[in-house]
Amino acid sequence: MSVNKVILIGNVGKDPDVRYLDNHVCVANLTLATTERGYTAQNGTQVPDRTEWHNLVFWRGLAETVEKYVHKGDKLYVEGSIRTRNYDDQNGVRRYVTEIFVDTMEMLSSRQPQKQDAQAAPAPVQPGPENNDIPF
Repeated sequence: MSVNKVILIGNVGKDPDVRYLDNHVCVANLTLATTERGYTAQNGTQVPDRTEWHNLVFWRGLAETVEKYVHKGDKLYVEGSIRTRNYDDQNGVRRYVTEIFVDTMEMLSSRQPQKQDAQAAPAPVQPGPENNDIPF
């Protein structure tokens, strides 16, 4: 028996790169940052935060959802499997890429309401002459 399962919660590093293949299948790629908080060891040594960057790959309907709703800075929960592929770069050097093929995603960031136009914003309340007799 073997298991290839990855669970990550992190922040999106940049807007997704989305493309459609010839057969109209959507593929989205993005990077996700996970950070382990630093600490101070018992002997006083400072251990800094450590950020790890993960390459995520989304397919089909999940990729279309990513295209519409996921943006840089959003917090995501993802589950998937880890895959490593290799290729030869322009200089003939063998390169390896490790990616997470995402099966499940939940958006953890709440969407902020749209900012109101300055004209639509309520005017600040000005004290009127009826409030001049307040002793404080």
